[in-house]
Formats: sequence, structure tokens, C-alpha cells
Amino acid sequence: MNNRWNKWVYRWWSPVYDRFFNKGPFLKARQELFNDVNFHEGDKVLFVGVGTGADLEQIPIDLLDITAIDYSEEMLAQAKKKFPTTSLFFQQMDTQQLTLPDEAFDYVVASLILSVVPDSHKAFEEMVRVTRSKGQMIIFDKFASKPSIIKKLIRPVIKALGTDIGLSFEKIYEKHSGMKLNLLENRAVLFGGMYRKIKIRKN
Repeated sequence: MNNRWNKWVYRWWSPVYDRFFNKGPFLKARQELFNDVNFHEGDKVLFVGVGTGADLEQIPIDLLDITAIDYSEEMLAQAKKKFPTTSLFFQQMDTQQLTLPDEAFDYVVASLILSVVPDSHKAFEEMVRVTRSKGQMIIFDKFASKPSIIKKLIRPVIKALGTDIGLSFEKIYEKHSGMKLNLLENRAVLFGGMYRKIKIRKN
């Protein structure tokens, strides 16, 4: 995967994305992602890889100071259509190179993005950087525990479609364990554990 390829892939995904990833079990998983998050009025929240804005529909956007970024202009356009009159700040940006200040956000939300970006470690590092001390990172994504032989064989093919089915959260977290992070939650929410909900507090 690379950024140019991802742009092309998600240009075609953008008109139909919600039909697959904001319905049925995916919608339920998104709702569960936020059901125990205690947002406070004025909290600064960053959505990296906001896509079509599916997650924004699950939170009290009028109470929060929200920045929503995505690398795909077409996906951002779909999100803007859903929220044309709000004070949400949408911007085209690469999660791997956030042009945002250090420790600027109370919450950083990443849904189905770490498995998409070319360098998940760099994206995660950037998410940590912009999260405030005592702030939280909320992640919903697919992660592999012990990939089967079949998964290993088809992984390159699936990557060409824009996502990685062999990504290990444990390896990402371990690599950045020196960044004063506290893993609050790591549990299965969809498809027998293929998709997980992860909450991390920055100390």
C-alpha cells in the first residue's frame, strides 16, 4: 500500500463505503466504540481517517471541538455532505504526518485507519504525539493474532485492495511502549475478534 494507491482506491470506495461499513454489525460496533466514553463539553477531539464521517454520527458533535482529517478528498466530501451546517473542522491530511501541534487533543479516534495507512507505526506515533497527557486514544480496527497460512498467502492481494489483514496491534504497542502509555481496553467487538476496540490513555 502507498498513499497514491490509497487515494485511488478510496476515490472509488467513497460513494458506497457506508453501505458496507456503516450498516449492520459495523454500525453496532461503531456504537459500542463510544458507549462508555465520557465526553465533556468543549473537549478537543481529533478523528484521523474520518472517512465518510460514520463515527461522527455516534457522538455529541455540538458539544465538542472536533477536527476531522482524511487523506482522501472524496471521503472527506462525503463526510461534509452529512454535516453541512456544523462547526466541524474538516481537513485533508496524512495521518502519518499530522500538521498539528503536540498534545493538542483530549481524544484521538482512529477507526479502520491503522490497517490502511502504509506505515501504521508512524501513524500511531503521530496519534500519540498529538494526544494530551491524560488524554485517550480510541481505536477500532482489524488486527491479526496468529495469522493462518491462508491469511498469509492472501495478505498481499488484500493489501492491494487497500487494507492489511495481517497487522499486529501488539507489535505496534510494544514498539511504542516507552511513550508512557496505559492500555485501558483491548477486546473483540466484531467477527470473532478480527475487529477490536482499543482504548489507550497517555500518562
